[in-house]
Amino acid sequence: MAKVGKRYKKAAEAVDRNRLYAIDEAVKLVKGNASSKFDETIEIAMNLNVDPRHADQMVRGVCELPKGTGRTVRVAVFARGDKADEAKAAGADIVGAEDLMEAIQGGELNFDRCIATPDMMGIVGRLGKILGPRGMMPNPRVGTVTPDVAKAVESAKGGAVEFRVEKTGIIQAGVGKASFSEADIAENILMFANVIQKARPATTKGTYIKNVALSSTMGPGIKIDISSLFV
Repeated sequence: MAKVGKRYKKAAEAVDRNRLYAIDEAVKLVKGNASSKFDETIEIAMNLNVDPRHADQMVRGVCELPKGTGRTVRVAVFARGDKADEAKAAGADIVGAEDLMEAIQGGELNFDRCIATPDMMGIVGRLGKILGPRGMMPNPRVGTVTPDVAKAVESAKGGAVEFRVEKTGIIQAGVGKASFSEADIAENILMFANVIQKARPATTKGTYIKNVALSSTMGPGIKIDISSLFV
C-alpha cells in the first residue's frame, strides 16, 4: 500500500486541482500518470443536472465506443433454437434458457453482460433481484432485449458501454485502457460525451452537464473543460 500511496501522491502533484483541462491535455496527463503494473482503465465521471428519482429525468442507454473498451467482455444470452445458435455463432460465452436461469440462481454469475430474446423475459424476469442490483438485467432501452441477438452480442464484445445515471446524478464509465493511444482515448471520450448530451431529458432546465472528470484506476481525477468536449 505504501508504494501505491507514493505513486498516487506523485501523480496528484502533477495535477492542478483548480484548473479545467482541455480534453487532449487531460488524456495525456491521465495516461502518463497510469504507472501501475496492470493496464489501468481510463474512467470518465460526469455530474448531470438531473434528478433520477423522476422517471422523466432518468438518463440511461448504451454507447458504442469507436475504439472499443479494451476489456474482454463475457456475454450470457437467454435464447432457444435458432436464436441460441445465432448467439453462439456471434461469440456468446454462455447460452441457455431454464438451465441458465437455474445456474444464475445457484450463484453462477461468470459473465459481464446479459442479453435475452423477448420471448425469454418470462424466465429472465425471475432473476430481477439478482441481475438488477448488478446492472445486468436485460432491457430493451439499451438493446439487451432484442430478437437480433447476434448484433447485440457483437456490440457487447466490440465496445458497447451501458450507462445509467446514479441517484447522485453521476454517470461513470470506462472509456478505454492506459495502453490505448491518446488519440484513441480522446475519440472514445468525445463519442461518450456526445451520446450523453443527446440523452438529455426534455425536462432538464439550465446547465445539463455540470462537471466532468477523468482518471485512471489508480490515479487522481482531472477536471475537464466541458467546452473542449463539444467542438
